[in-house]
Amino acid sequence: MLQSPTLMYKITGEDIPARLRELPQPPKALYLRGELPAFADYKYLTVVGSRRFSNYGKDACEKLLNGLAGYPIVIVSGLALGIDAIAHRAALRAGLPTVGMPGSGLDPGVIAPRTNALLAEEILKSSGALLSEYEPKARVYPSNFPERNRLMVGLSDAVLIIEAGERSGTLITARMATDYNRDLYVVPGPIFSPHCAGSNRFMKEGAMPVCSSDDLLTELGFETKKNAQRSFDFSDTEQLIVDLLHEPCSRDALIRESGLSAQECTTLLVAMEIKGLIREHMGEIHLA
Repeated sequence: MLQSPTLMYKITGEDIPARLRELPQPPKALYLRGELPAFADYKYLTVVGSRRFSNYGKDACEKLLNGLAGYPIVIVSGLALGIDAIAHRAALRAGLPTVGMPGSGLDPGVIAPRTNALLAEEILKSSGALLSEYEPKARVYPSNFPERNRLMVGLSDAVLIIEAGERSGTLITARMATDYNRDLYVVPGPIFSPHCAGSNRFMKEGAMPVCSSDDLLTELGFETKKNAQRSFDFSDTEQLIVDLLHEPCSRDALIRESGLSAQECTTLLVAMEIKGLIREHMGEIHLA
């Protein structure tokens, strides 16, 4: 039975997800708005990073998550400023379910800043979920964040660090990932950037570097689009479209870049969509 995103549910006992009950400090109760996608059907990926992000971190987060479109992956993050909000919005654009876990209760009046309260409602309208162990009207306190982060890690199959400075709180989350036996992935950053000093250090300590969406998908156990395409016998014009869709783009852009007439390109795209090779989402065409 689907749960209404307008309502809030208190979860206790055996209703708390098993992976959270197995934590060293399991939650006694959780509050939920929306519905958590089935753990048996989805991989949960927690995405964390600095609040003081760089353009490089923003672009990396958006591009990596955009490339996960069409796969059964849930993006979990902390509904905070910075990389958290960027990850949630990138997931929404890619059509991926996303779970926001604020360091407060779930009452709209206590989620801060106000822009992220609006983001929380967008998540619910897109069949995502909000989850917290704090009473609905509990406000944010600094001590809440490490407690909240343990739940984000515990809920996930893997953790992806986008950017983290040498003293970033994100590094606590990374330590939790190794403590809880979750896979830890890191986006490599410029060696001169203070935004990446901490995340780069974790790669030296054994975290898996990821440089593309295909890297992420492979680590999560999915066959990548690139590998699947190698086994399919495309026509010359289909291959042209596949090559142009290294990242999603609009129909008009495909017509322009392919050199095909509008009618030829439209007919081809319809045929490819029927074959299940591509899909259209929010005005952009993606590889399926």
